[in-house]
Amino acid sequence: MRASRWSLIAVVVTALALTGCMRTSASVSTGYAPVDEPYRLDAGDRLRIVVYGQDGLTNTYAVGASGSIIMPLIGSVPARGLTPAELAAAVTARLKRGYLREPYVAAEVESYRPFFILGEVAAPGQYPYVPNMTLESAVAIAGGFTPRAQRNAIRLTRVGEGGTAQAVVPPGTFLKPGDTVVVAERWF
Repeated sequence: MRASRWSLIAVVVTALALTGCMRTSASVSTGYAPVDEPYRLDAGDRLRIVVYGQDGLTNTYAVGASGSIIMPLIGSVPARGLTPAELAAAVTARLKRGYLREPYVAAEVESYRPFFILGEVAAPGQYPYVPNMTLESAVAIAGGFTPRAQRNAIRLTRVGEGGTAQAVVPPGTFLKPGDTVVVAERWF
């Protein structure tokens, strides 16, 4: 009896050790975005770009499907994957090429691209993103869970620099703009 108990304990410890060594093909952060991870622009973001002293260039610009913004004088400026500060530097560099001597440009996100929520919620669809939004608040915005919703495991799809990542995450997970949330149906 004692030998079988020890062999059972050995099997459980081995299984736990192997589980800790497993890697998933995609993972999604469940906390705040790390401080060193700045916000990256993509299609659907609206930006307020200020060119000091140039009222004709200061305006709100949308990042289009091509991933660029279109400004007077300089035309299309690629924005996808850049931070707002990097976009401001790109606009500054373009304006220095024969348009303004010393342009000072600032860019900030006026409104983020939306997130999407599907599945077992009262009103699935597209909703505006708000900073520090969790899956729980996203479900609340979508009218709450339906009676058939699987509430404790929600699938999150996030597109990042490394491609598309999917994971089943807890309700307290923080969202990012452009995320897709799928609330599955429970069977019992």
